[in-house]
Amino acid sequence: MEQYGRVLTGLLFLWYVLASHNGLAMEEEGKSMCSSSDFDYRDALGKAILFFEGQRSGNLPASQRVKWRGGSAVSDGKAENVNLIGGYYDAGDNVKFGWPMAFTVSLLSWTAIEYEKEISSANQLGYLRSAIRWGTNFILRAHTSPTTLYTQVGDGNSDHQCWERPEDMDTPRTLYKITSDSPGTEAAAEAAAALSAASIVFKGFDSNYSKRLLSKSGTLFDFADEHRGSYQASCPFYCSYSGYQDELLWAAAWLYKASGENKYLSYASSNQGWSQAVTEFSWDNKFVGAQTLLAKVVLILINCASSPPKNRELNKIESVQEFYGGKKDLAKFKSDAESFLCAVMPGSSSLQIRKRLTEHCLFPGGLLYIRDSSNLQYVTSSSMVLFIYAKTLNAAHIDGVQCGSMHFTASQIRKFAKSQVDYILGENPMKVSYMVGFGSKYPLQLHHRGSSIPSIKAHPAKVGCNDGMSNYYSSSKPNPNTHVGAIVGGPDSNDHFNDQRSDYSHAEPTTYMNAAFVGSVAALLPATKEVLYLQMPKVNETANMANYM
Repeated sequence: MEQYGRVLTGLLFLWYVLASHNGLAMEEEGKSMCSSSDFDYRDALGKAILFFEGQRSGNLPASQRVKWRGGSAVSDGKAENVNLIGGYYDAGDNVKFGWPMAFTVSLLSWTAIEYEKEISSANQLGYLRSAIRWGTNFILRAHTSPTTLYTQVGDGNSDHQCWERPEDMDTPRTLYKITSDSPGTEAAAEAAAALSAASIVFKGFDSNYSKRLLSKSGTLFDFADEHRGSYQASCPFYCSYSGYQDELLWAAAWLYKASGENKYLSYASSNQGWSQAVTEFSWDNKFVGAQTLLAKVVLILINCASSPPKNRELNKIESVQEFYGGKKDLAKFKSDAESFLCAVMPGSSSLQIRKRLTEHCLFPGGLLYIRDSSNLQYVTSSSMVLFIYAKTLNAAHIDGVQCGSMHFTASQIRKFAKSQVDYILGENPMKVSYMVGFGSKYPLQLHHRGSSIPSIKAHPAKVGCNDGMSNYYSSSKPNPNTHVGAIVGGPDSNDHFNDQRSDYSHAEPTTYMNAAFVGSVAALLPATKEVLYLQMPKVNETANMANYM
């Protein structure tokens, strides 16, 4: 991605129609957008996961479904005698950025944990696990010693001056790493979070792999915490603006959830002063992710204290309350998480929703707007958090969240998050799906090197940097390869989208944007009968809420 911004339409729909946009694949004329209806979320989920196969680097397996791609970058790491083959190309470019790649894995793993049954019922769980494993395998390879983590493969500046398929790539595969002498806490902590979250995904499926992930995660966390220093190696493409405290809290929360070791909960509790009320969840800022995980502990304890089930022994509840009573209060995480929720929900005092008057009707809410550049990354991540928080409120039998004079129930929070997914899939003023290959009107000029140049299987001759730039980047024709499932950066602040390959701020996909969309659309799959795991530990066990997070 040439430029990265830092890091949901409304609760009620009034419907709208706007003229179709030239250059986009057309849906059937006359279909009214002045109606609120559900989309095929199962199809959207499958395509969003399929996207990751188009982003793969390295040798592709026989099971590869995206046939226009070929093997690429099969010598990555050779310059330093390490194996850095595999992983994901970050966006529309051919660079592997380890920090946002790890965040992508964290989000995909969180989704697999929260919605395992729903995803399985859609026959997508195997594909999702494969997407996660493709990322975790690379992180494991990149972690070559207890105090070494390779964080980037490829020179961003050289790559962005060139328009080549990954299969033809001849730009420098420069290696970047962090060590005890040159630390990068954000990257190491995010890698720890990714591996620990993924260890939960594979725990009941591949126990040996799960144990390996968890072990490496603990080592990475120690490296991140003991050798603190802000990560700036991937600037100007991925610069740390929020500092590293958010990643440390995020990693500690995931390690507690994965391992059940109380030292990680104690770490989060003793460092709760780091927690901040924020208005975004992104590759740079993980505060609300950590807060949402840790708030679940608080909400379940509130539920147990207020209305313990009849079949639960009181002393079991007291054992947990006594354990947490001996620690610093975790309530700040809950408070900060709900501040985020209040910041994005329409009707609260800190509303960030852009209201629009269309040709036919006035609607009270619209797309969540954070920044003009690649805004959908914030929409997808915010809606993912809202869905999970609403689910947690329901599980804990909490009636909602108070935002000033406004009270939002879990159902209202969920409806708003759903509206954001629907906007992306086509319920918007332009009547366009911002997912490539979904519906019949979607972006055709995706800012993506591999998608915009004919497949190496159809055009075996090498396409060099300059040829790619003049013949394909500058072309007004649709991309020859449909990168199914790719979520683009989205419309501008006026709900307008130009389908132009050169407009990277709005037409480029990223792995973490798709990962957050997977987490959002999975929440809309037909619900399975949910069992609320709120049982408390036995009296003679260490009180441990990790199993209930």
